[in-house]
Amino acid sequence: MTKGHTFHPSILREYDIRGIVGETLFKEDAVAIGRAFGSLIASEGGSRVCVGYDGRQSSPDMEAGLVEGLTSTGIDVDRVGLGPSPMLYFATSETNADAGIMVTGSHNPPNHNGFKMMHGRKPFYGEAIKDLGRRASEAVFMDGTGSVADRPAFERYVSRVLADFDGEKELSAVWDPGNGAAGDVVTAAVKALPGRHRVINGTIDGTFPNHHPDPTVPKNLEQLIAAVLEDEADVGFAFDGDGDRIGVVDGKGRILWGDQILVILGEDVLAQRPGAPIIADVKASQVLFDEIARLGGQPVMAKTGHSLIKAKMNELDAPLAGEMSGHIFFADKYYGFDDALYAAIRFLSIICRQDESLATRFDRIPKAMNTPELRFECPDDRKFDVIEEVKARLVTSSSDVNDVDGVRVTNSDGWWLLRASNTQAVLVARCEAMSEEALDRLKGELSEQLAASGVSLSL
Repeated sequence: MTKGHTFHPSILREYDIRGIVGETLFKEDAVAIGRAFGSLIASEGGSRVCVGYDGRQSSPDMEAGLVEGLTSTGIDVDRVGLGPSPMLYFATSETNADAGIMVTGSHNPPNHNGFKMMHGRKPFYGEAIKDLGRRASEAVFMDGTGSVADRPAFERYVSRVLADFDGEKELSAVWDPGNGAAGDVVTAAVKALPGRHRVINGTIDGTFPNHHPDPTVPKNLEQLIAAVLEDEADVGFAFDGDGDRIGVVDGKGRILWGDQILVILGEDVLAQRPGAPIIADVKASQVLFDEIARLGGQPVMAKTGHSLIKAKMNELDAPLAGEMSGHIFFADKYYGFDDALYAAIRFLSIICRQDESLATRFDRIPKAMNTPELRFECPDDRKFDVIEEVKARLVTSSSDVNDVDGVRVTNSDGWWLLRASNTQAVLVARCEAMSEEALDRLKGELSEQLAASGVSLSL
């Protein structure tokens, strides 16, 4: 009788599987994931899965275990090689494989790793990941002998990403992959672009020796900003550890956040697709939603989470979506998955076609005053109850309450958000207003609601 496998309870997340190598995640887990996932695909009549891996020191070993598990179920594996997650997504989509798995720790510390999965061309998340855990624990495995083929996707992926570049001016750009898995593809791609381009931290190194690969943290953009100013460049691009999230800096060294990036991309897409839905997560600025409406688009507020955003795009046939975290999803001319290099190429195309500089265009985006994303601990068995309690108290409020993901409360001062993280024992909050005084009032309302549920938040 085949023995089942039990995963550490912390590694099966809402959107992926991830843990600390040698503590909560082991090669044996990779084998079990391969067996469980391969069995699922085989049970549906599938036969081929693409596998890729990032630049972490533990990734080759994890990838080998994953391939071992997949082939033991009769699944044929296409190894697409070392690169960013979007390269694996591309290979899976382009070859019409039945599924794809990326071995990656994303933007987490060097001793972390994990797995992101595609089921056909759709994300694999939520209950599907829980079911995978149950399948493994109950040893619901298929038996077979699958083949393994090395099918590098590097050159095809770089060519495809470059195919939609249509800029005219020759600009200067600095690119910072942060020693992450996008390093080699970025270095190759910029050689084919017109203008002057410099890549910093382009060597793939899973210890991330220069800075942590998360472009949503200002400290991690300091090197990029310095290089942009030194080169008098027009733009700077940053990438996270597995290349699915983007950061942008203008020629004055100012950071454009995810919603501001989406304003510029959205204007370009809507010029060709007037009236189209443009999706952003619930943490995005009201400025974004107002700008999309002004530009003739249909602004859609969605739940936070890259897998949830992809599902919403499929539902609405939306050409573009984005998150504050820097995930940008193009279904306009592309496959609908989050790809930071592709987003950068499309962004560069826009500023190459415009008469004004990126800095001037950035100045034209209305600016609001807001808090950063506030994260504070709240037990998993309590966090969703707090949201429901706050929602219940707001029933008699004169404010507009949107409960698509937690509660986003809008009044004459602006808005505040409170939501429960799907991946951690934390509550997430944010406030936005057009003045300091209004922002203070919003923070006060948020604090009062939390205090009423016995949660302390110092603002």
